[in-house]
This record gives sequence, C-alpha cells and structure tokens, in this order.
Amino acid sequence: MVHDQQPETNFDLAVRFFPPPEDLAACLTTVYLLETKIGGDAKVTDYLQPEWGNLRFFCHNAPYARVVNPDTSEVTSVDGARFQATGPSSKPVYFEMGETRMWGIGLKPLGWAQLIAQPAHESANTICDGERDPTFRHLAGLCDLLCDPSHDDDAQFAKLVGVLRDNLQPTRDEARIIAIHEAMVDPYLTSIDDFADAAAMHKRTLERLCNRHFGFSPRFLLRRQRMMRSLAAFMLSEGESWSRTIDRHYHDQPHFVREFHEFMGMSPTEYATMDHPILDAFMTERQRIWGSPVQTLDKPRQDLDGGSAP
Repeated sequence: MVHDQQPETNFDLAVRFFPPPEDLAACLTTVYLLETKIGGDAKVTDYLQPEWGNLRFFCHNAPYARVVNPDTSEVTSVDGARFQATGPSSKPVYFEMGETRMWGIGLKPLGWAQLIAQPAHESANTICDGERDPTFRHLAGLCDLLCDPSHDDDAQFAKLVGVLRDNLQPTRDEARIIAIHEAMVDPYLTSIDDFADAAAMHKRTLERLCNRHFGFSPRFLLRRQRMMRSLAAFMLSEGESWSRTIDRHYHDQPHFVREFHEFMGMSPTEYATMDHPILDAFMTERQRIWGSPVQTLDKPRQDLDGGSAP
C-alpha cells in the first residue's frame, strides 16, 4: 500500500461534464474534461473506486496509476501513458497526478460491448497504455484530437463524438444488456433469483451475459453495487460515520468491513483517514450536475435536468 501524502501547496480542480448525444446515451456514463492546477512539480495521490471501463486521455504530464489487487502477484500499472484505458473493476486504482488536462470517457456495459471487441471479464481489473494495447488501439487517434490546442472544448467534444460513432458496432445482446443494467441498479435487489426475474432471463443466461459484458458474475455485481452505494453515501455525507451510511442490506458492521477490504484493499477507517483531493471534488460535482456520484450507480439511460458544468 502506498502511503497517502498530499503536497503542502495550492491545489485546484475544475471539471466540465458533457452530456452524450441521444444515440450514445446508453453507451456512455459520462464524458468530462478535468483540469488540475498544482504548484510546481507537486503531485496529489488518490484511489479510483471500482467502476466500469474508462478511457482517459492526458494532454500533458500523464500520471502514474496501478491496480491495487492483493489477490494477484502481477502488478498492472502505467506511467506517463497519454491514453490510459481500464477495464471494469472491483479493485481500487492508486494514482499520482500532477498538473494536467484530461478527457475522460466512461463506458457503460453497452458501450463496452459496442466499442471494445474484447469480452469484459478478460479486461477486468486491468489498466494499460491504450496506444499500445490491441484492445483499445483503434481509439488511440483521440489522443491528438482531444489535445489539439487549435480547437476549443466544444469542438474537441464534437470530434470525440464523431470518433465514437464511427467505431460503434451493433450487438445482438443490446436489449438484454440494458435489461440487466436496469435490474442491477435497483437498490432493493438482493438475490440472484430476483435479479434474473427482473432482467427477464434464465440464471444461466444472466451469468454468461454478465461476465461477457459487465466483467463479473451476477452475484459479484450485486455485492459491488452494495459497496458502491455505501462508499458514495459516505463520501457525500460531510462527516457522517460509516455506521450511518452503510447499505441496509449488510448484516452488520463486520460484514461491511470484510466487504470493504475485498473491494478497496484496506479498512474503512484507513480509507476515511486519507485525503481524497480528486475524488471528493469530482464526486460532489458529478452528483450536482449528473445526479449520480459514481458511474456504477448510473442507470442505463441517465435523466439529466441540465447541461454541462460551468
């Protein structure tokens, strides 16, 4: 575990969210432009929480990032790659970030199925240099398009949308992926039988499609949803204790602590005592603009009341 030390310097983060066009709304969680300002060569550290697949493009000073996975001796990391791609995750990603400008694209399960050729479970808990990895290389042209200073933010977003549209491939599983996703985000869903009933499919079909398009088994996905509801509630609670924010479906506090170790690689207390300069600001703004603090809690089609952040 890397010790969490933040620079004793001014840090500022600005993020702007771009609502996807209607034809891409079921494929993308969010598209956003994030800019950090940090004095000198200082860096801040934080931990990305479990999420769906993501594509991140850095215009300069790309960070170091690695998957924190005690279940394997293999270290999955990138350092300085301007296109950093991650698969769906159930483990945190530690990162060290300096002053930078980054475009982020979150992929819903349908987006993974239509934009990425590889089954999701094969990329679960991985991070890579997208320009070098054959799974993501077809989208590497976005590196130059999104960091072209001759185009403003809206023009860059328009080019991003064009590239994604050009790379969309239809899948015969589209309706079933959306049905699974719709069922999964229901906070009252607790059993696999209910999951299969809500998605209107046999449990064996649910198992196959979840692994292929969502990256994990149905049972594991429900556990991850429960953890992310608890973690998001805690980070937005402004000082509430874990006991007041954990999901009602945990049997007791020890049950929650064991699950937290499974998904975050540390205890809730360890996580709470760390500074989270990136995620605190990002999640608060995402909740305000998007109505959802983390992408794993997004619905298949997000209902938005407004436009992008100022």
